[in-house]
Amino acid sequence: MPSESEPRMLYTPPQQDKEGSETLEGLHFANDSNLSSHPHEFPEGGLAAWTTTFGAFLIQSCGFGYTTSFGVYQDFYTQHYLTNETSSAISWIGSLNTFLVTAVGLISGSLYDRGYFYHLIIAGSLLQSFSLFMLSLSKPDQYYQIFLAQGVGLGIASGLVYVPSIAVVSHYFQRRRTLAMTFVASGSSLGAVIHPIMLNNLLNGRLGFGNGVRASAGFVSVLLLIACLCMRTRLNPPMTPTNYIVATKKCIRDAPFIFMTAGGFFFQTGFYYPLFFIQLDSIKHGLSVTFSFYSLVILNVSNCVARVTSGFIAGFTGVPNLIIFATISGGVLTMGMIGLSSLASVVVLGVMYGYFAGLYIAMVAPLVATLTPDLSELGARMGICFFISGFGGLIGTPISGALLTSNYTWWIPAVFSGVVSVTGGMMYMIMRFIFVRRQIKENA
Repeated sequence: MPSESEPRMLYTPPQQDKEGSETLEGLHFANDSNLSSHPHEFPEGGLAAWTTTFGAFLIQSCGFGYTTSFGVYQDFYTQHYLTNETSSAISWIGSLNTFLVTAVGLISGSLYDRGYFYHLIIAGSLLQSFSLFMLSLSKPDQYYQIFLAQGVGLGIASGLVYVPSIAVVSHYFQRRRTLAMTFVASGSSLGAVIHPIMLNNLLNGRLGFGNGVRASAGFVSVLLLIACLCMRTRLNPPMTPTNYIVATKKCIRDAPFIFMTAGGFFFQTGFYYPLFFIQLDSIKHGLSVTFSFYSLVILNVSNCVARVTSGFIAGFTGVPNLIIFATISGGVLTMGMIGLSSLASVVVLGVMYGYFAGLYIAMVAPLVATLTPDLSELGARMGICFFISGFGGLIGTPISGALLTSNYTWWIPAVFSGVVSVTGGMMYMIMRFIFVRRQIKENA
């Protein structure tokens, strides 16, 4: 999963509390390499700044927040709407949606750098609204209709708006940018809380699938319209956008970057298993249907808390150390889903996994910044890292669904997802070892 940000960034030296650590205050998003020389030009607030920030918050809530609510659809499709399909086939819908958010981000980020902000935001918002309304017209057991509308259409739409909505906030803030970016990032977490509650009550209520999805589409469309009206650019695009080909050649020769990318790939292979399957798992273990509807909400509330507190923790532990701790802990907790059988176990696993998952998401972007020697290439490196790592999220849940089988053998996908997640944590450990050794040699 991705990180919450992929735009080009500007860096100012942060305070380092640990070897190789970097607090979030050191990350400053920008789309113009000359911004740092004119800090007085940043409004650091005002009506236009905060309305743009609020618009970005709404975009994240409707985009990635809706994408990470797929666990509701996974449960509904499996039990009611796509009963002829396997859990693996259904998982492809959500995994492709998630992958396209980061994959299309490579294109939308490049177009954003060239000044196409409004084109991307408007086109992405219209496509997202259109895709959701098309999803509402999908018929039962018509897999291809749902796959095209939700997997392809919604994924491309979210990818078009994801990077530009985050990057535009950097036009208005420098000193207070961490505060603004934290607020924007919390939009996806809040969306991942609101949408599951709404969808569970709509899809399983009197409205049914068609009208329920249309009601959800109308709600999302209104929020996207407000976001488009709120957001405004302030700065001109850079004269020379980053050359991705040159940046890629440098990445291939950078060992810590390679292990970081490998760690992201392996961890994201198991990362989405709890998000997609915890609700279905709860129901199949005989827990209250009403409670099971809120299992994903519990996880996402904890996720939101983690994102807000991650910056403070990273100041003490360092970014590499925190992401190692989060990934290994997340992998162990994923394996712990083998024991999910009671209300208490769902709450404990949901809260703990949600928190470590939130720490991971929040730390990915700072980690890339920590390992980037030439910070003018930071945006390109983030795009490359997220694109390759995203393939883990693309294949992970379909593999887990195939291992689950129609007999719902829960321990097999839990072990698989947990092991690959821990493997990702081991890759991050190797990355840290090489990175620290390189720092020692450079300082010697």
